Amino acid sequence: MPVRVLLVDDEPLVRAGLRAVLGAQPDIEVAGEAADGAAVIPLVRQLRPDVVAMDVRMPLLDGIEATRALLRTVAEPPKILVVTTFENDEYVYEALRAGADGFLLKRARPAEIVHAVRLIAEGESLLFPASVRQLAAEYGEGRGNRAVRAELERARLTEREAEVLRLMARGLSNAEIAARLVVGTETVKSHVSAVLAKLGARDRTQAVITAYESGFVAPG
Repeated sequence: MPVRVLLVDDEPLVRAGLRAVLGAQPDIEVAGEAADGAAVIPLVRQLRPDVVAMDVRMPLLDGIEATRALLRTVAEPPKILVVTTFENDEYVYEALRAGADGFLLKRARPAEIVHAVRLIAEGESLLFPASVRQLAAEYGEGRGNRAVRAELERARLTEREAEVLRLMARGLSNAEIAARLVVGTETVKSHVSAVLAKLGARDRTQAVITAYESGFVAPG
């Protein structure tokens, strides 16, 4: 089954470009389009996309609030890929904190766009880990770190789970973590699932942000 993508951006040219790039792939299908975040929830319910590629800044409902509303309202929400003009942007970090799974620059090359959608859909690796680390270093400081640290302590991660979280924060995929720890990929998947469950994280991006904001992993 192809990865179904919903495009949400108030610029028609951006949507057209994404549709042309993604629609040319045999394993990706553009399921629909919207010009504002306000249309996301009804379209997600109607089209059931696997990934929503959404602009972070839109006139009626921006990507941050649309992400929050989507995750709050839809029982089994799709993956959310924030599309942005600027990489080092507090809006991007807020979208990731709100529950977005990753972000993509509008100036990205076609191959990077396709790779981002596939990676987000698979959910087994962190998209642009160095950029997430940079965002955490710049905007994660002072974000209630004490409360986040207490949350991480309450999770009571095992030594192996903590090790897996550190490797996730470095951007390693499940296969790469398995090779590093000399275990099977299914074992790594079990550890990742346990980490997400204990942290109450929607995905590895949210778990990694928690790791950075708590000071468990240094973002620098």
